[in-house]
Amino acid sequence: MKIGLIQGTSQKEKKILEHYIKQAISPDDELINFGIYQDRTTTLSYVQISLVIALLINSRALDFVVTGCSSGQGMMLAGNTFPNIQCGYIPTPQDAYLFSHINDGNVVSFPLGLNWGWSGEINFSETMKTLFTKPWGKGYPTGEAKHKIKNTKEVKDLNQLTKKAMLSFLPDLNPELLISVLNYDPVFDFIVKNGTDHELIDTLRKIKSEYSK
Repeated sequence: MKIGLIQGTSQKEKKILEHYIKQAISPDDELINFGIYQDRTTTLSYVQISLVIALLINSRALDFVVTGCSSGQGMMLAGNTFPNIQCGYIPTPQDAYLFSHINDGNVVSFPLGLNWGWSGEINFSETMKTLFTKPWGKGYPTGEAKHKIKNTKEVKDLNQLTKKAMLSFLPDLNPELLISVLNYDPVFDFIVKNGTDHELIDTLRKIKSEYSK
């Protein structure tokens, strides 16, 4: 599984996130850090980062993304506005377990400012370990597993039915929202190299080229 990490600009000092995620994931998984750090001049809003995540997932360049902002709520809400995104808010190991084993989504948002005091990194570490406990999507509790799995599929099917495809609205997005995302080379270059939705990738290239003239 290819897993991405990108946190909100307001939490750019949190360089330790990669360390704890690497401790939690399987040796067969690959972690790609798109983090926006203090030594970078790039500044993206949490709304723009949610678009980054949507492009990474919808281009099929990544399978899963760990993200977060100060509260974690804004990133979760923004992420869930996009097609094919099921973003959960996981402030604790308990939330992480229920998300991965019941909801089986593809993005998680963690509160990187709220309640992040002394020992905050311990909670993050334990939350990541619980999140990446396999197998996912097996349902919980055991006696209701079959019903929970059915509900999860229904939610994913509704996501497909009720949201527009990325290609249908990308040309209409506010350029201030989109162009900064496309100019963030770590993300754009990764999508072009690793994505398999070539129609989406070609559209992104075209949009970026038009605005760079």
